[in-house]
Amino acid sequence: MRAILAAIADGDLAAQGVLAVSNNRQAPALEAARAAGLKSLCIPTRDEPDAADARLAEGLTDAGVDLVILSGYLRRLGPRVLAAFPGRILNIHPGPLPQFGGEGMYGARVHEAVIAAGVAESGAVIHVVDGDYDHGPAIARLRVPLAPGDTAETLGQRITALEPGFYLETLKAIVAGKIALPIAP
Repeated sequence: MRAILAAIADGDLAAQGVLAVSNNRQAPALEAARAAGLKSLCIPTRDEPDAADARLAEGLTDAGVDLVILSGYLRRLGPRVLAAFPGRILNIHPGPLPQFGGEGMYGARVHEAVIAAGVAESGAVIHVVDGDYDHGPAIARLRVPLAPGDTAETLGQRITALEPGFYLETLKAIVAGKIALPIAP
């Protein structure tokens, strides 16, 4: 999020951030968003799923959001949000999809599974969000070769370091019309 907001502020990304959402009131991302002049919204994980879905859909709609960018938002999106933004919700996943995705596959769990599978490369995937975890169409893939002796921690560090630039370049390609989202708004 910080890389995207910085690119917007620098005029490097023709977009406007309008709302940051987290499930954690203490999330540094919310403070960074407020410092950048964005509205913020916290929807605690303990909130009942239907109520959280309604609150998120209303918050995004009221803020005038056109494209929802997820990065580290681990709560399943509900039917109201998905219906309000069909084909306009993007997520970044820290491993190859569909092989290393799905419910519970995030962070170190993904990297552990990639290493255990003995594959030659991992990476990150930006995909359109649908009703299933890590299931929607991929719009961009970043390949990261495994290095001898990689651990979940070292692989995760390399991928995490590349994700902000990868997300930013993908968003620039969308704005420039080089990547079309699979479902029209």
